[in-house]
Amino acid sequence: MSRIRESTKRDERQPLYLQIQEHFKQVILSGELEVNSKFPTEKQLMEQFKVSRMTVSNALTQLAKDGWIYRIPGRGSFVSSEYEGNLFGINSDDNSKDHPSANGKHSELGRHASARKMIGLVLPFLEDFFAIRLIRGIQTALEDTDYYLSIVLSHNRQEREKEAIQELIQNGAAGLIIFPIDAETYNEEILILKMNKFPFVLVDRFLPGFETHCVCSDNMVSAQLAVHHLWELGHRDIAICSDISIGTMTVDERIRGYMEALKQNGSMINPALIVTDFQVNDTNSIEKHPLYLFLKNRTATAYITLNMKLGLFMAGLVKHLGMKVPNELSMITYDNPYSELTDDRVFTHIDQHEQEIGSKSVEMLLQLLGNKEKMNEPMKWIVKSALVEGESTGRLTAKV
Repeated sequence: MSRIRESTKRDERQPLYLQIQEHFKQVILSGELEVNSKFPTEKQLMEQFKVSRMTVSNALTQLAKDGWIYRIPGRGSFVSSEYEGNLFGINSDDNSKDHPSANGKHSELGRHASARKMIGLVLPFLEDFFAIRLIRGIQTALEDTDYYLSIVLSHNRQEREKEAIQELIQNGAAGLIIFPIDAETYNEEILILKMNKFPFVLVDRFLPGFETHCVCSDNMVSAQLAVHHLWELGHRDIAICSDISIGTMTVDERIRGYMEALKQNGSMINPALIVTDFQVNDTNSIEKHPLYLFLKNRTATAYITLNMKLGLFMAGLVKHLGMKVPNELSMITYDNPYSELTDDRVFTHIDQHEQEIGSKSVEMLLQLLGNKEKMNEPMKWIVKSALVEGESTGRLTAKV
């Protein structure tokens, strides 16, 4: 098979997953891959095109959705006969004896493709291991079901989130898993979903007074775990930092957990150590960034960052300042910023068990799809977090 790199300049401007789709459409049309023949595995495609598993998965998902391939759990993917009907204007439900899918094995195998239904996933971004682990959990939970996954990114923009939800429903999604954007209120499209009793599950977000089906981590408890760990190491000036504004339920819960843990240790709450008025992508020079100045003034001896992107950003500032971790400063971040393949324990972090959150969201959605009466009884499932000790926290030994 030819490589993607042999495509035209116009094709090279397309996303890689679209290039893979177009490549295999041509291969199937040319007859190189016949109807019902075994399709290459994800691993083979990753090696062939030198791309990530995510890119391959997106390409296969869309090929299945468009009827070019079908999947049989435990056996793999196969070339579908449905694409022939699409090319020649034949309705996929056509029972004509002349149509290939109406004869013997073709008909039996073709039903596997047509029986597959879509589950839509709306994500703000796909830029860190939190999202990758979440998707892995969702895909694993869907493996032995009649559903496949279609992912749309909202880029953390409200209008795009609204469009993503509408697009997935228009394209036939049976249900949705939504990781809402960072905002103090839900997108009105989510409110409409609830009003219309459309099956959906929220991930990592909920609003008091607006009950929806959701799967979340235990934000208050996890923040308490972080504070107690630092307190035991001798830290008393502990800062909590978020580049997401207060008002987002996840952030509010973690800050409440942080304050509760300080109270449990008999400490006063210092508002100056709750740092939220900044952005990671601030265009100012690094020396003028609020966090840089905060670190330089040694206002705190320990920091809790509420997402991994912020944790890595702060680590860069600490390195720039030449500060010693963990002797002078300790850090805990939410979520492991490294792949499991590296076995890297540099960061002490809160493990939210994203893969379990993903699998639980599928389990909840399948319950809704199997019993529509459950739509009237909003469920909230909590996945317990854990503190994983690494090299970024230690007993305070230096004078600051």
